[in-house]
Amino acid sequence: MSTRRTAVPYLLLIPGLAPIVLLMTFVIGMAVSQSVTWTEVSGQISLSSEAWYTVFADEQFARAFLYSARIGTLGALLSVALAYPVALWLRRPFAGSDLVSALIKAPILVHGLVAAFLYVNFVSFQGFLNVALVGLGLAARPLRMQNDPYAIGVVVLQVWKNMPLAFLILSGSVRAISDDVLNAARDLGAGPFGRLRRVVLPLTLRSLQAALIIIFIGAAGDYTFQAVAGPTNLNSMAQFMVRMETDNGLQGVSLASVVAVTLMALSLAGSILLAGLMQLLVKRAGR
Repeated sequence: MSTRRTAVPYLLLIPGLAPIVLLMTFVIGMAVSQSVTWTEVSGQISLSSEAWYTVFADEQFARAFLYSARIGTLGALLSVALAYPVALWLRRPFAGSDLVSALIKAPILVHGLVAAFLYVNFVSFQGFLNVALVGLGLAARPLRMQNDPYAIGVVVLQVWKNMPLAFLILSGSVRAISDDVLNAARDLGAGPFGRLRRVVLPLTLRSLQAALIIIFIGAAGDYTFQAVAGPTNLNSMAQFMVRMETDNGLQGVSLASVVAVTLMALSLAGSILLAGLMQLLVKRAGR
């Protein structure tokens, strides 16, 4: 009887988990299988590692890989770093807290493509920011901020879009911390910073890791922000994958599949590293 009760909750998860597992297996299997095939000019398809050699020999691949890793890491870390103190601030309701919370979540309602075009128009030569800087005498002439080579605009867009997501993930775990736990820590002599390090951070570690992982995967694989507001001399992994598919004819699918598999590996490795780094930092902060 006890075994049956233990198994029932897991069986109830099958209708939700089964489609996800099947779809993920299908997508990953398709990408991996296509990455080890090669289509000759005659149309004959054969098993080969030629696509891997071709992609890894392209000097643009390493630059795209490092660029996407950098954007994903910065976007995740900055989004969580900005959302966490706000979630702590809004932990207890106060007059106007609902309005502040709604304003923070507002970017979720704006599509990424719309946000990218709004940002480009805002920082362009004739945009509001340059007009204001020149009008206030802070700049002698309009500054080049659109499609900047350091991808500052892309990072800004990533943080603007993902900070509300991080806030939603973190606010639930922050509010779940009992006042009795915090009061007990205060009674034992822990100050505000001590309670944060030794109580709040450990209790919200899983939410921190989840926010970092979700945002990193989305930012590393982003196409929209990079295509509209990113550097013109750099490709993200998503852009590089599209270019491989469109510029190489019959071999395009195989080359794009190699990039797709590498992007999935980057997402997995980056997620593990960020989650491990956060766990290490929280453990050291709690000492």
